[in-house]
Amino acid sequence: MKLSRTAFISLLIIVNIAIDQISKVWVRAEVSEGSQSSIIGDVFTLHNVENTGAFLGMGSDLTDPWRTILLLVLPVIVLGLVVVHIIRDKTIDNMSLVGFCCIIGGGIANVFDRFAYGSVTDFLHIDLGGKLRTGIFNIADVSVTTGMIMILAASFLYRKKEKIKE
Repeated sequence: MKLSRTAFISLLIIVNIAIDQISKVWVRAEVSEGSQSSIIGDVFTLHNVENTGAFLGMGSDLTDPWRTILLLVLPVIVLGLVVVHIIRDKTIDNMSLVGFCCIIGGGIANVFDRFAYGSVTDFLHIDLGGKLRTGIFNIADVSVTTGMIMILAASFLYRKKEKIKE
C-alpha cells in the first residue's frame, strides 16, 4: 500500500508532534522542575525548565501582546503557509520535503505548548567540555534543527546535480 504524498506529509508532521509531546509529558511528570540529572556524565544532561520565550529564552521579557504576536500568531501563520507550500509544490525533493515536515512538526509542537501551558518545556542539554555547549532544548527543537540541516544539505546536493546536467 502506497501512501499519498499528502498522507505522507501529514504522517511525518504528526509523528514529529507526537514524539515531542510524549517526551514533554514524561518530563513534566517524572523530572523535578529546575533539576539536573546525568544521562551521559556531564556531557548530556536532563533538566525540566519552562521557557516562556523562544530559542534560548529570547523574547521571554516581551510584554504579553508582543509575546502573543511574535511567539503564537506569527509562527502559526508561517507554519500554515509552509504547509500550503509543500502540499502544492510537487517539485520539492524528498529530502527537503522531510526537512519541511520536521520543521512544521517541531514548530506546531512548541506553539501548542505556548498556547496550552504558556511556556515550552525544555529538558535536554549538551556540554562538550565548555567548548561546545547548547542551551536547554527539547525534541521539537531537534526536529526543527534537523529539518533546517536537511533542507540546506538538499539545496547543495541538488544544486550540484543540476550543474552537472548543464
